Amino acid sequence: MPCSACRDGVKAPFDFTMAFHPIIDIRARRVWAYEALVRGPEGQGAGWVLDQVTAENRYAFDQSCRVKAIEMAAALFNEADGPILSINFLPNAVYVPAACIRATLDAADRTGFPVNRIMLEFTEGEKMEDVDHVKSIVREYQARNLITAIDDFGAGFSGLGLLAEFRPDVIKLDMGLVRNVHADKGRNAILKGIVATAGLLDLKLVAEGIETVEEFHALQSLGIDLMQGFLFARPQIAGLPDISWPEPAPVGLAAAG
Repeated sequence: MPCSACRDGVKAPFDFTMAFHPIIDIRARRVWAYEALVRGPEGQGAGWVLDQVTAENRYAFDQSCRVKAIEMAAALFNEADGPILSINFLPNAVYVPAACIRATLDAADRTGFPVNRIMLEFTEGEKMEDVDHVKSIVREYQARNLITAIDDFGAGFSGLGLLAEFRPDVIKLDMGLVRNVHADKGRNAILKGIVATAGLLDLKLVAEGIETVEEFHALQSLGIDLMQGFLFARPQIAGLPDISWPEPAPVGLAAAG
């Protein structure tokens, strides 16, 4: 158990930086959040960074990602009512939730970044070695006023099961569900069901991976206001990208189905 490392400080054994990708609120026409995405020190993609993560350095990498994301975000956007900072975390790199969150909270305190505007995402695709342990992580984070999210929701076969088990604050729909939703009755029907479920459970819903105006219009017609994708902006390393705001869906436009 590397709890002493959490207390004494820990650093990933390789360099990396962060790019920031906006999640926009279509209805309010503002940036709702920026997701911090790992990049290599010379701009290499996330795959280059993740290829260097091993079982031995996974904990240090996870902790370093959180701290670096908070430090960089604090220098770019740090208003009390400003955008949320979204950080991906590795559930299997968290040993004792109350202890392993220490470095995250310390970084927020040191930089003045509001803790209640930090969102921690875990992906449906992450192999969960202990479901009860992950549930304890989510409960601990929520108790400390951190926002929790399931990323890539719908990418695997356990989506609804995860939702019942963990009850996060936010669901991020996998891009596979939104791709060509304007022309696909099956995807449209599934998304309608997820939108209804999210409403009943009082969960925020984010559609990610949006690339076309047609997808944007279809998702808007389904009542999804929070969106992320290359249609609006591409991630920018160590900075905030300019946002492209497409025209809203024409009145009366209905998605497929």
